[in-house]
Amino acid sequence: RNLLDMDTFSKSDPVVVLFMQDSGSSEWKEFGRTEVIDNTLNPDFVRKFVLDYYFEEKQNLRFDVSHGTVLGAQDFLGQAFVALGEVIGSQRGRLERPLTGVPGKRCGTILLLAEELSNCRDIITMQLCANKLDKKDFFGKSDPFLVFYRSNEDGTFTICHKTEVVKNTLNPVWQPFTIPVRALCNGDYDRTVKIDVFDWDRDGSHDFIGEFATSYRELSRAQSQFTVYEVLNPRKKCKKKKYVNSGTVTLLSFSVESEFTFVDYIRGGTQLNFTVAIDFTASNGLPSQPTSLHYASPYQLSAYALALKAVGEIIQDYDSDKLFPAYGFGAKLPPDGKISHQFPLNNNEENPSCAGIEGVLESYLQSLRTVQLYGPTNFAPIINQVAGTAAQVTDGSQYHVLLIITDGVISDMLQTKEAIVSASALPMSIIIVGVGPAEFEAMEELDGDEVRLSSRGRYAERDIVQFVPFRDYVDDSGNQVLSMARLAKDVLAEIPEQLLSYMKTRDIKPRKEEP
Repeated sequence: RNLLDMDTFSKSDPVVVLFMQDSGSSEWKEFGRTEVIDNTLNPDFVRKFVLDYYFEEKQNLRFDVSHGTVLGAQDFLGQAFVALGEVIGSQRGRLERPLTGVPGKRCGTILLLAEELSNCRDIITMQLCANKLDKKDFFGKSDPFLVFYRSNEDGTFTICHKTEVVKNTLNPVWQPFTIPVRALCNGDYDRTVKIDVFDWDRDGSHDFIGEFATSYRELSRAQSQFTVYEVLNPRKKCKKKKYVNSGTVTLLSFSVESEFTFVDYIRGGTQLNFTVAIDFTASNGLPSQPTSLHYASPYQLSAYALALKAVGEIIQDYDSDKLFPAYGFGAKLPPDGKISHQFPLNNNEENPSCAGIEGVLESYLQSLRTVQLYGPTNFAPIINQVAGTAAQVTDGSQYHVLLIITDGVISDMLQTKEAIVSASALPMSIIIVGVGPAEFEAMEELDGDEVRLSSRGRYAERDIVQFVPFRDYVDDSGNQVLSMARLAKDVLAEIPEQLLSYMKTRDIKPRKEEP
């Protein structure tokens, strides 16, 4: 909108070039460009860019707007930098950004729209029966089953489903079954679907009874009426003049349901609420000493600050108010030296929220200067506190992510297990990042990937904990950007699935976008 005018006798001829950065790299690579639209300062581009989207990565995009196809400095109309997550996390997947880069001039704005390619996530449920199939067995009737094939671009067929065998009948009724649309027809509703009818034989040499063909579109019409298909055997048809068919197959029911995705919920308005809890126990070492895990040199962030930035900078794109409650645990607080397991880093009991990730970092560094590192390492109080907030809104509009950064062994393991098992029924996930050289075996148990976590005979409803030791992600060359990208990729990868598992168990559907 309102681009700079570079043409003397007419308006500019704009084109947009999209550049992307590889994860952890600062180099920009061209991904693609739009068509050129002649003579306009308000172009509406048709060409779309199809990108793979990863929630757990910071996918940086750069849009350069230029005049004409030959891109020289004199034809530059402005640029905008944005993360893909910001576009998806914005209202209705629409984001408007000012264009910058031409000194002293207003360059106009760029409007970005993101949508998920969706025709391939529908799931079909259908049921079929057959009537008067050919008798193939010497001593009894046939044992029929169906085999479904989808057609490929080159005219070949790929098997995509087999029904169960119904024994000793010429009028079988098969059980209802489900199959993804993409498996049946690759999302192409008019593509041929071939169905063969066989008589099952124990030795594997199943007898061919006949075949028929249909398509997704034809099958979907059966929602209003039964569809009957003739089963034909081409060899019999050639041999016998009076051959009619080898029986019929009837489609009894056909329904389609959408499998919702993480993006559906985000676009429907689900907000991710991010809370941070930082370990202030004495085992971290004195913050003023270079050996301390909390030590921040002028040149380099501490492991705590790195972990916080890595996770926070991605999650903040999905949180509209960018206000993050941040706590410390295991410290003695001034003035009376009271031990606390959930003190607000900004020293404000009424409102522990910090503005943006930078605000959290600032409050964290401020707390290091004012509190005394002590102990023990208790997780349960902060987990229960976030769980209490999560329990207040369970309609799917809010989902909480608690990041705990710690250097060591938990002191209240039983209470922590109990807290996690209770929290597993709520809209929340817990990320634990272990910093320093300690052994973290106890954390692996909390992670629940191998064995579902339990407490006093109660099992966690969902797996909501992801634990990683930070040392596994530190780049050998000292590249902190790469270390952060690796860490974020691993700890955030499970969040979309965990959010979906909560929505599914509660039968919460994404809210419809307002038009």
